[in-house]
Amino acid sequence: MTHKSNPSHSQGLTPKFHPELTPSLEELEKQERHLVFRQFTYDDAWALGSLLVEMARERQAPVAIDIHRAGQQLFHAALPGSTPDNDAWIARKRRVVERYGSASYLVGARFRAKGSTFEESSRLDPGTYAAHGGSFPITVEGVGVIGAVTVSGLPQLQDHRLVVEALERFLDRWRDRRPE
Repeated sequence: MTHKSNPSHSQGLTPKFHPELTPSLEELEKQERHLVFRQFTYDDAWALGSLLVEMARERQAPVAIDIHRAGQQLFHAALPGSTPDNDAWIARKRRVVERYGSASYLVGARFRAKGSTFEESSRLDPGTYAAHGGSFPITVEGVGVIGAVTVSGLPQLQDHRLVVEALERFLDRWRDRRPE
């Protein structure tokens, strides 16, 4: 598994700032442009999911973690403190990624930037779709969005940031191992 090299990637796409400050649309879109895989295998799903579990355990985060590709669940973990409601949130957030091809947090932010909310303006059933942070597209270079990695259990921006940080670490590890 490799990803495309990106010089700005080493600077980090997850700024370290106060949790109450939200990223701009530009920052969120930059994350999606840069967190792209060359391929995404079953082994990659296991490794990324395991990394997310490790990160969540270090933070004692009560989350559920899910990775889907092409309609198939490749990874799922529920950590202490998570509940069945987290699985329902995962499904709703993942459906937003599948429908819009963008991170669930970014989709919600785009509606808010237009002075509305996803629930008010999307005309989609909020029991089926949730444009809340925590689901991020798995994008393969030259292919497009093939799946989603999703976390649920923290406030939505923290869910989003946990996924982005894991993707950054994962892709950096593979870049460091890739022969030039």
